Amino acid sequence: MKEISKISTDQAPQALGPYSQAVKVGDFLFCCGQIPIDPSNQQVITGDIKVQTERVCLNIKAVLEKAGLDFSRVVKSTCYLKDMNQFTAFNEVYEKFLGISKPARTTIEVARLPKDVSVEIEVIAAF
Repeated sequence: MKEISKISTDQAPQALGPYSQAVKVGDFLFCCGQIPIDPSNQQVITGDIKVQTERVCLNIKAVLEKAGLDFSRVVKSTCYLKDMNQFTAFNEVYEKFLGISKPARTTIEVARLPKDVSVEIEVIAAF
């Protein structure tokens, strides 16, 4: 059985419940869904979908870096949007962080997200 280790950094928001920021299992890192919370004060970032998506991606970047990875190692992402009409604006910011890396992705419109934010993203990365 593969060893399971938890990854945690103060450069990303602390967990809002009984979960880890990320868990390493074998050659994979499973990152929890990140929402636009500023890790310095644990407050939701206000602003449009672009502002919120940037904060989410910065939070993911911090967790990946703590594990010794970056966005080029992301193999799968699941993106939750409160309003699919914001898909294009969301993609503009998302793509800046992923660069030439194009992981498999699922994007879902949802009725509500934690703290009533507009976006949440979770990723799986490979070592």
